[in-house]
Amino acid sequence: MKELKTNTENNIQRRKFIRNILFSAAALFFPKFIGAENVGKIKDWVLFGDYNAKDHLWGMGIDINKCIGCGRCVNACKVENNVPKVPYYFRTWVERYRIYKGKDTVVDSPNGAIDGFKPQPESDGQVIRSFFVPKLCNQCDNPPCVQVCPVGATFRTDDGVVLVDKDYCIGCRYCIQACPYGARYINPETHTADKCTFCYHRIVEGLSPACVEACPTQARIFGEVKKKASPLMRFMRRHAIGILKPSLNTEPKVFYANMDMEVR
Repeated sequence: MKELKTNTENNIQRRKFIRNILFSAAALFFPKFIGAENVGKIKDWVLFGDYNAKDHLWGMGIDINKCIGCGRCVNACKVENNVPKVPYYFRTWVERYRIYKGKDTVVDSPNGAIDGFKPQPESDGQVIRSFFVPKLCNQCDNPPCVQVCPVGATFRTDDGVVLVDKDYCIGCRYCIQACPYGARYINPETHTADKCTFCYHRIVEGLSPACVEACPTQARIFGEVKKKASPLMRFMRRHAIGILKPSLNTEPKVFYANMDMEVR
C-alpha cells in the first residue's frame, strides 16, 4: 500500500513537471499562446462584483520623515496576506539608514523590521542623520518582471497593480532576478513567486491596504494616481517627490517624500 501511494505521488509530480516544461516551451516558441488575448483569461480571477479596474489607477506615497520604524506595517502585511512567519519572506519591510560623518552610509533591516529597531547607542556620535525607509513592490507601469515571465503568470491589471497567478507560475525565479527592487520571493509553501499586491483583495472592496491602516503616523498614503482629489495626489502636490532607481525607467507608482539622495 505504501509503495502504491509513493508511485502515485511520483506520477503526479512527473505530470506537473511535464506540464510545466510544455507550457514553458509553448511560451518560448509560440509567443501568441501567452499573448494579451490569453492574459485576459488569467485576469478573470481578480474581478470582484461591480469593481471596474479600468476606472482606477492605484499608487502609494510614503513620507520618510513620518516613518518611525515601528514595524507595524510589516506585521499587518504578514497577518493579512498569510506571508510565512519565518524570516526572509516579506511583501513589505523597513530599512534604517544611518549616515556617518566622513564614512559610508549603513543600511540595516533586522527581520524586515517586524519587531522594530534597537535604540542607537549614545556612543555612536558619528551618525549625522538616521531615518527609516519602507520598501515594497513598486507596481511599475513598465514592469521588468512581467516582461521576463515565460508563462504569463505575472501580469499587470488595468488599475496598475502587478499580480501573480499562482496557478500559472512555475517557480522559475526569472521575475525575482528581474525585479530591481528586491520585492519578490519564492513562497516556501506554494513554491511560486510572491510579492506585494497593494492588498488587492481589499482595494477592490473599497478598503485600504493593511500596511496603510496599521501605520500609526500615517507615513503611508494610498490612492488614485490620476484623480486630482485623491489623498495621494494631494500628498504629491504638497511634497517634493522622488522614486527609487529612476534611471531604470520602470515607471514605479510608489512615491517618496523627503527622500535623501542616499536612499537606494
